[in-house]
Amino acid sequence: MPWVISTLTQTKFAAFLFDMDGTLLNSIAVVNRVWGQWALKHGLDPVAVGHTLHGRRAIDTVRDWQTPGMDVDLEAEAILQAELDDVVGLIEIPGAQAFLAALPPDRWALVTSAPRALALRRVRAAGLPLPAVIVTGDDVANGKPAPDCFLQAAKLLGVAASDCLVWEDAPAGIAAAEAAGASVMVIGTTHATPMQTPHPVVGGYTQLSVAVDEDGSLLLQAVNQG
Repeated sequence: MPWVISTLTQTKFAAFLFDMDGTLLNSIAVVNRVWGQWALKHGLDPVAVGHTLHGRRAIDTVRDWQTPGMDVDLEAEAILQAELDDVVGLIEIPGAQAFLAALPPDRWALVTSAPRALALRRVRAAGLPLPAVIVTGDDVANGKPAPDCFLQAAKLLGVAASDCLVWEDAPAGIAAAEAAGASVMVIGTTHATPMQTPHPVVGGYTQLSVAVDEDGSLLLQAVNQG
């Protein structure tokens, strides 16, 4: 079933704040391999673990699933290294590269729960540009669904979070954006079934175009699909 734009009209924003996994790039293959192996190693259900990790910091997920005697920090470090070593199958979300290239460098940020080293590794592996402002799971005391990361990114860009559009794919990230007071666009490309959300949903960036207003604001609109 194709994804369609819902309840979207031309809208003006001070800046765009992008999540990474599932939003700018598809890392499902890597995530399933790394976390599946980790879950089996500890006698956990890979499917159950997989349902809880998207959009969140690895250490928070490990903490939720820790078994007796587990060293949470050590396990999170091991997962990070495995993810750094495995970039096979990483691809951009349709149209992401061209969409990002059309944005002024000072009007967008990468805001991810991943550690900085992993964020840089994956973005480069997917062939995507890197913005000047990057906020990662290393940079905040409270990860998504707390709003800290989006509030910090907006501050670094010199704008109010309430004037930003957050691009997300996971419930934790959407909740963080809502808590920050930002508008939300949901990327549904990697979802097996449609997400129940009041926010607009698109299947990728080819359905959208962006222009820069005279005051530097970003004007977002749907592309006529004919």
